[in-house]
Amino acid sequence: MTEPQDNGRRKPSLSLPIIRRSRKHHNAGTLTLGNLLEDLGERSFGWAIVVFSLVTLLPLPPGSSLITALPVLLTTGQMMFGFPYVRLPGPLARLKLDHHKLRRTLLRLHPVTRRLERTLRPRILAMFTARHEPLLGLALFIVSFTLFLPIPFSGWFPAFSLFIVGVGLVERDGVVAILGLVSGALSVMLTIAIVVSFAVGTEAIIE
Repeated sequence: MTEPQDNGRRKPSLSLPIIRRSRKHHNAGTLTLGNLLEDLGERSFGWAIVVFSLVTLLPLPPGSSLITALPVLLTTGQMMFGFPYVRLPGPLARLKLDHHKLRRTLLRLHPVTRRLERTLRPRILAMFTARHEPLLGLALFIVSFTLFLPIPFSGWFPAFSLFIVGVGLVERDGVVAILGLVSGALSVMLTIAIVVSFAVGTEAIIE
C-alpha cells in the first residue's frame, strides 16, 4: 500500500501508521493493544477509537463484541468524563493483537480511507475543544453501547461509524467527525429497530 500523492504533496495516511507500528511490534513479539496505542503517540482518544473499532471489525467468532466493545466503551467513557488521555487497565493494555488480521481489515477499508485521505484537513476545530469533548464523548459512548449488545447483523455499522469519527478526531476534521456521528446515529436507530422487531416477533410466538 502506498501513500496517496497529490501534485507532489504528501497526503495524510490513515492506515500506514497503524500497519507500520503493528508490523514492528509483531516482528518483535510485542504486539499488544497498549503498545500499539502508545506507539501511535498524540491524540490518544482519536487513535484509540480508530484502533478499537478496527479490532471490533476483525473477523471474530459470534458474541466477541461483548469483549471487543469494552475498550471502546472505556475510551468514550473517559472522554465523556474529561480524562486528558486514554488510560487502559492492565488486562486491556496487554491484549494481544493479530497483525495479519489487522492488516487485512485495513485493506478492506482502503476504498473508504482513500477517499477520506483526499479531503482530510483541520475544520470546525471548535468541536474538539475541552469544552465540547464531554458531549462528543457522550454521543460516542451511546454509539459504542450498541456494539456491546449481542444483536446479530448490527455490530458492523456502529464500529464503522466510530472508525470515521476516530479519523476525524485524529486529523481534527470536524466535517468527517460529524459524518461519523450522523452514521452513528443511524446505526443506533437501526439497532433499536432490530431490538423492537425481535421483541415483537418473540411476543407473537409466545402468544
